[in-house]
Amino acid sequence: MSALEIRRIGLGTDGTDYEEMWALQRELHADRVAGLVGDVALFLEHTPVFTAGTRTEGWERPTDGSRVVDIDRGGNITFHGPGQLVGYPIVALPEHVLVVDYVRRVEEAMIRTVRELGVVCGRVQGRSGVWIAADDRGPERKLGQLGIRVARGVTMHGLALNCDVDMSWFAKIVPCGIADAGVTSLSLELDRRVSTLEVADALEPHLRELLAWEPYAASPDLGDVAAADGVTYGLAAHLV
Repeated sequence: MSALEIRRIGLGTDGTDYEEMWALQRELHADRVAGLVGDVALFLEHTPVFTAGTRTEGWERPTDGSRVVDIDRGGNITFHGPGQLVGYPIVALPEHVLVVDYVRRVEEAMIRTVRELGVVCGRVQGRSGVWIAADDRGPERKLGQLGIRVARGVTMHGLALNCDVDMSWFAKIVPCGIADAGVTSLSLELDRRVSTLEVADALEPHLRELLAWEPYAASPDLGDVAAADGVTYGLAAHLV
C-alpha cells in the first residue's frame, strides 16, 4: 500500500474558497476510485464559511443571513475559517476496515496531536471529535470536529482543528448540533498563538501512521482515563 501523500494548500496565507476545494475533493475522489492516484490528504485553511452536513436542523443555523453551504458529509453545521486547520483525507478503505474504524483513526490522530502540543484532551462517548474536560476555564468544550463521507469505498471531507480561530463565528450557530457544551481553540487553551502550520507539522506523522491501517493503542476517553488507557483497536474496531 502506497504512503499517504499530504498536500498543503494555502496554510498561513490567504484562505481557500470552500466550494473550490470541495470540487477538488470530488475530482480527487473520482481519480482515487478509478485507481488513477494514490491516497492523498489536503491540509488547508478556508475563507470564512458555514457548512451544513446532512443532519443539520433549522434551529442550528445562523439567523443573521450568513451564507451556509449545504454539503454531502455526515454531521451537523460547523464553521471553517482562518486559523483553523482543515484536513481532507481522500483514501481507499481496505476491505477489512469499517467506516467507524476510519473515523476513530482520524479522531485518534487529532487527539495525539493536541496532546503532543500540551493540551489534555480525549473522546466523549456519544460525541465525535476532540474534547477538553470542564475546568476552571469553562465547561466541557470541543476543540476539533469530524465530518466524513464514504462513497465507493473512498473517503471525502474529514477533520478540523481550531488553532487560532476568531471564536465569535461559532456564536452564530449551534456548532455540531451541540447546545450544552462550548467550543475552544489551541491558542485559548495554551495562552499563546498556535498557528495552523505548527499544528499541521504535528498532525502529519500521526495521520500517516494511523492511516497505514495497523492496530494502535487508543488514547483514553475523558472522564474514564483508567478504563480506557491501554485499549488496543484492531483493523475493524467498533464505535463505543
